[in-house]
Amino acid sequence: MEIEFLGTGAGVPARSRNVTSIALKLLDERNEIWLFDCGEGTQQQILKTTIKPRKVDKIFITHLHGDHIFGLPGFLTSRSNQGGETNLDLYGPAGIKRYVQTSLAVTGTRLSYQIIYHEIEGPGTIFSDGQFEVSQLKLDHRIDSFGYRIQEADFSGELLVDKLKAEQVPSGPIYGKLKAGEVVSLPDGRTIDGKDYIGASRPGRIVAIMGDTRKTDHTITLAENADVLVHESTFSQHESRLARQYFHTTSTQAAQIAVKAHCRRLLLTHISARYLGRAAHQLQQEAQEIFPNTKVVNDFDVIKIPLPIAVKE
Repeated sequence: MEIEFLGTGAGVPARSRNVTSIALKLLDERNEIWLFDCGEGTQQQILKTTIKPRKVDKIFITHLHGDHIFGLPGFLTSRSNQGGETNLDLYGPAGIKRYVQTSLAVTGTRLSYQIIYHEIEGPGTIFSDGQFEVSQLKLDHRIDSFGYRIQEADFSGELLVDKLKAEQVPSGPIYGKLKAGEVVSLPDGRTIDGKDYIGASRPGRIVAIMGDTRKTDHTITLAENADVLVHESTFSQHESRLARQYFHTTSTQAAQIAVKAHCRRLLLTHISARYLGRAAHQLQQEAQEIFPNTKVVNDFDVIKIPLPIAVKE
């Protein structure tokens, strides 16, 4: 599992930062890529990466401001032109379906695949298949804006084969039953419980990706115990009045959320063009004073998300 940042700027494209788009790369887990927002120029950014548009299976839109959706019609068209044939799930606020369908209709665009629209109506789970669950809550922005929590299912422990061999348990179909946690009767009369031969389980990973927002408790809920929290940092702590006025968050407010939510890592994005070079580094330093494991990300940064340590039963 990796996160690749295709755009980390706020409002308008800048020389060093394109507008918002984030790729959650689940290639090892399910051979898919999920996009979160698709600002203007996203497909141009993708050309500079190894991402194949046809691998994008789901797109989650946080809100309908232009710097988060103006790249969507172009990307959807390119996905079609570049061999994308599988259906694509598009999640987002009410109005996203009308926006996409109008854009495609006006331009006479026909896609080689079907878009399945999921307009968000209320809080809760919007996708679940046993391997991953995606839930959302509304944030605090000028228009409806949502945060997403992506939670991976836990991994069961491995069968302790060496322990079984040491106790002279014969291999074969018995091992499969033990792995399933069944109680098994052996040919020599012994009865053993599979649960005694399963190693420590390993928790699945949690990624929280927020749309534009003021500081809100809903973010804390979505980010609880997250391995990675991706949060906007449009303003520095010295411009908190502007942040509130324009419904955004400061670097220190994002760090406070990471602390309260017991996150493991904080990635700051949606950086205003006013913060270049040292100024952007200052945002990172402000947040690190509260939450040390903080990074201000740049376009094309790739962040690996390793599996957590196994948990003993």
